Amino acid sequence: MAERKKITLPALFEKVARGTPITWLTCYDYPTAHLQEQAGIDMILVGDSLGMTMLGYDSTLPVTMDDMIRHAAAVRRGAPTAWVVGDMPYMSYQPSVESAIRNAGRFMAEAGCDAVKLEGGAEMADRVAAIARSGIPVIGHLGLTPQSVSALGGFRLQGKGAAQARKIVDDARALEEAGAFCILLELVPDRVCRLVTERAQHCIIMSLGSGPDAHGQLLIYHDAFALYPKFTPRMARVFADAGAVIRDGLDAYVREVTGRTFPQPENWFGMKDEEYDELVRLLG
Repeated sequence: MAERKKITLPALFEKVARGTPITWLTCYDYPTAHLQEQAGIDMILVGDSLGMTMLGYDSTLPVTMDDMIRHAAAVRRGAPTAWVVGDMPYMSYQPSVESAIRNAGRFMAEAGCDAVKLEGGAEMADRVAAIARSGIPVIGHLGLTPQSVSALGGFRLQGKGAAQARKIVDDARALEEAGAFCILLELVPDRVCRLVTERAQHCIIMSLGSGPDAHGQLLIYHDAFALYPKFTPRMARVFADAGAVIRDGLDAYVREVTGRTFPQPENWFGMKDEEYDELVRLLG
C-alpha cells in the first residue's frame, strides 16, 4: 500500500460520517503488526485474548499488565500509523478509579498506544469518565465480556432476551455519556447492535459477531486466519488458512532436514582454503 498518514480520532469519525466501515483486528506481535499495517487496517486491538492465542491459557484472566505492555509495545513498533488500542487486563481497572487511570496511563506512556479498552457497563462508567478526563481515549466493551465469562455462563450470545438487551442498550448510553468514544459489542443479536448504533450520538459502535450494522467490524486475528488450534467460533470467518500453510512448511522442513536435502550450499557459508589450512596448522 502507499504510505499513509497516522490514523487519528477525527479520521475515524470521518469514516463514520462517510458511512465507510472501520476495520479492526487483534494483534500481539511485531511481524503481524507489520503485515496489518501494510494491509491498511484502521485499528489494532492488543487484546487480553493473547492469554489464549499466544500464551495457551484457557481464559484471559491470568494476563498481567506487564504482559500487555510488552505485546502492545511490539505492535506499536510494527504498526506506526494504525490506531492501536491496549486492552486493560483483569483487575487492572476493577479495584478502583485510581488503578484504572494508572494502568491506562501505562499503555500510553510505555507502549505508545492511542487508546485503551475496558469491559463493563454502567458499573464501570466512573472508570471510563476518569480515564477520559485524564486525556486518554477510552473504549467500552459490552455483551460477551470474557473477563466475566463465569458470571455470564460461558461463551454465549448475550442480550437475546428483551430485559438483557435493554440493559445492553442502557449500558451503551451510560458509557457514551461517561466519555467513551467507542463501544465494542461482542456477540449480541444483530438487531440489538443496530439499535445501539442508531442511538449513538458521538460514539463509534464496533461489532464482534454482532451483525453488519455497526460502524465497523472486529475479528480475532487467530480466528480469521486459522491459527488458534482449539476452536474457531461461529462469528469468525476464515479469510485464509495460514495454519495449513505453516503446517505444510513445517512438514517440508522436517522431511528435508531428515533426508539431508536441507541445507544446500546456498544456505551456508564457506571459508578460503588458505585460511582453513592455517587454522589446521594453528590447531597443531
